[in-house]
Amino acid sequence: MTLGFSGDAATYYAKFRRGYPPEVLDALQAAFAVTANDVVLDLGCGTGQLAVPLASRARSVIGMDPEPDMLRLARETAASHGVRNATWVLGSDTDIPGLGALVGKGSLAMTVIGQALHWMQHDDLFRDLSPLFRAGGGIAVVSNGTPLWLQDSAWSRSLRACLEHHFHTKLEASCGTASHDRIRYAQALDAAGFEDVREIVSEYSDELSFEQLIGGVYSAIPEDDLPAPDDRPAFAEYIRQSLPTDRPFTEYVRVSALVGRIR
Repeated sequence: MTLGFSGDAATYYAKFRRGYPPEVLDALQAAFAVTANDVVLDLGCGTGQLAVPLASRARSVIGMDPEPDMLRLARETAASHGVRNATWVLGSDTDIPGLGALVGKGSLAMTVIGQALHWMQHDDLFRDLSPLFRAGGGIAVVSNGTPLWLQDSAWSRSLRACLEHHFHTKLEASCGTASHDRIRYAQALDAAGFEDVREIVSEYSDELSFEQLIGGVYSAIPEDDLPAPDDRPAFAEYIRQSLPTDRPFTEYVRVSALVGRIR
């Protein structure tokens, strides 16, 4: 099953989606005591924003995603960074039992799920993953900032109104970043037998150029809904004219890693 983030959508994802601050990677490694002898799974890996930097901290990384184009770009990114210990697997959360049959019980130190859990059946997933961890291993559900159109700023509110008008829909989904989502995931981790469930937070601000802003928007639109290539300049100008004239576009990014360990 694919989610529609193929083709140009995957290309925009690779180019414009934010990476993760080093302190977040350090915290993830420390939370599960990941060493050079360990295996890490990045489920819903996209184009490798988490899998690629985590590869240097483990013996091997498995990047799993249902979109072939995402995996192709992740493989290219890994190669450009000299990463040789990553394996890219086509699959989704419902394929975890099959993956478990291949890697074996007690084989994983950590599974990271970055900005993708809202596409998954998380209750079933947490239970399916549980037997695959070694002692002290576990899950990290990582959100990398709220969607560009749901932030508390004038430019974000203008962007949201513009997109809602263009696509004739309400943009209310938080993509798993809202506090009520994090509470729900924490409760599900606890119910699945994970312990010491807690949140690790890193916050910072950055300034977006208009190219980064529109690229980030494109990265979140499924391929079938993206404006056609010839229509994108007019669409971008429509967005530009709808935004406040005071620049730059300051984004406040809250990176949250919700972690739970297996005894």
